[in-house]
Amino acid sequence: MAENLYIHFPFCRRKCTYCALPSKAMRPTPGYVENIVRQLPPGPFKTIYFGGGTPALCDLSPLLDRLEAPEWTVELHPLDVRRELLETLKAGGVNRISMGVQSFSDATLKDMGRGYTAAQAHRAFDLIREYFDNAGIDLIVGYPGDKWELEDWGFKHVSVYSLILEPESILGRQSRAIPGDDETLDRIREIAEALDRMGLRRYEISSYAKEGFECRHNLAVWRGEDYLGLGDGAESGLDRDPREKMLSLRTRYGLDTSAFPQWRETLDFHVREGLLTKTGLVYRLTSRGTEVCDSILAELV
Repeated sequence: MAENLYIHFPFCRRKCTYCALPSKAMRPTPGYVENIVRQLPPGPFKTIYFGGGTPALCDLSPLLDRLEAPEWTVELHPLDVRRELLETLKAGGVNRISMGVQSFSDATLKDMGRGYTAAQAHRAFDLIREYFDNAGIDLIVGYPGDKWELEDWGFKHVSVYSLILEPESILGRQSRAIPGDDETLDRIREIAEALDRMGLRRYEISSYAKEGFECRHNLAVWRGEDYLGLGDGAESGLDRDPREKMLSLRTRYGLDTSAFPQWRETLDFHVREGLLTKTGLVYRLTSRGTEVCDSILAELV
């Protein structure tokens, strides 16, 4: 039985211009949450993650009454954040919040269709911190014309994602040019350095956290643990092939090749190239290696 649970809520106020995920600009379907409740296994779970879409558009009470886990994350949109909701989530056992900010530029937020300003997002995050110590944000790098300086709002966790121009997204259909890989990588380096000065250490290619505030759910996925996905658009990773443990190379903890001697020749080559370091049988990415991790992993498949 999977020890990690992901529940997807596909409903949004509106479709963001960059988004090609399975989400819909519509009111929640009647019975959506109740249907998920009927599918729930008995548990227990080590981690629970509510993602979207926008989970808070649904009445989450039936799930809050049924679930518990040492780490329970709910994604929030800044426009969701209000005291009543935060009190309900906390009383229900949620102990970690991830808020999608995406940019600190008002012009970019408007172009994305996010519906709030950077100042409004900041106020929302301050309110979250009154209820949840374990709180962080998501950011996107590489949006056309996006320019902003990273602000320290007291994050415990920040995820920084490179924009992928999906043809089926609004942005993709507009045929707008996005920054090239070199420019995006330079920008990510700048942000990583700024986060480091704030005390947030990179523990996975796209994720930074204060010590002890790493997202356990995401680490479970990268380490090859089983996870159950429920809801429209959710995927499960059950009975995962041991080779999927190669994804742990994405993390600062590295890839232990004790059970996979066939990978070592390839990995040793990348050690000599300066893309990996090696401690015993454990391989870890260097700063340069984080930029080409997917290519390294492709050689191991």
